[in-house]
Amino acid sequence: MRLLWSLPKAAPALLRHFAAYVDLASLDLVRAQREITAELLASAIVVICGLFAVFMGCLAVVACTWDTPYRVTAIAWLGGGCVLVAVAAAVYRSIVVRAKSPMLGSVRREWQQDRVLLERILSSDQD
Repeated sequence: MRLLWSLPKAAPALLRHFAAYVDLASLDLVRAQREITAELLASAIVVICGLFAVFMGCLAVVACTWDTPYRVTAIAWLGGGCVLVAVAAAVYRSIVVRAKSPMLGSVRREWQQDRVLLERILSSDQD
């Protein structure tokens, strides 16, 4: 019952904090959208240019070794190199994904701080 009596006292603070959470959430969402857009654009450019360079390099190696007995060996080494690059790219991607900022991280931090304050306000009214 005391909780209901303390609600009018806590309501203005709760509403201000709710408005602040909405602002923080919108800032976090805008930052996440900007990060995702930049990441996708950079990834697309890297992938397209990288594929073109790999194809041209493979074509040059095969053309240079076509009339030699090392033609199959060169093609096998090219395949192995592509596998190695793919593994390195997968490791790099996992590192980048781990380093990304958490979604709504500032809202979560502020809520942790405000929860302590709210518990203190509500517990002082129950005494």
